[in-house]
Amino acid sequence: MSRNSSPAAAVTRDRPEPAGPSLVVRAVVRPLTKILNPLIMKLAGRPHFRLAAQIRHTGRRSGRPYVTPAGARLAGDVIVIPLTFGSRSDWAQNVWAAGGCSIRLRGRDYRATQPEFRRVVDAGPLLRAAFSPVERASFRLLGIKQVVRLRIAPPGPGPA
Repeated sequence: MSRNSSPAAAVTRDRPEPAGPSLVVRAVVRPLTKILNPLIMKLAGRPHFRLAAQIRHTGRRSGRPYVTPAGARLAGDVIVIPLTFGSRSDWAQNVWAAGGCSIRLRGRDYRATQPEFRRVVDAGPLLRAAFSPVERASFRLLGIKQVVRLRIAPPGPGPA
């Protein structure tokens, strides 16, 4: 998507506009990720752990299965994930390339398809439906520029 894209253009299968992590994320969050991710992975996706879900995806080059913790929320029939590390992160690129993934969110497994990368500034109603005001304020603080929106698909074979 170009900066002048209309909201309609935001829902195409075009390659997402490249967006990397903000300076705050690169300087503070990324180093902490190496320390905290092993603990977060043990808790991610559990029924009473709202902080993170498990994103289960397949490597686009290796074909290997991966599990990545990410802050995901359910809003109706979609799952919204803020891209803290931007659309250039490996997991986001894997999900886009595969056309979806599976997600364990609050103890439930979902098959998620049709990834759409949206700029935070264009996703206001979706973000308000999925995230609290404090969570949305943290997006600004962390410099999160994009989210990925995934449709919940009926159980069955599909991207994982």
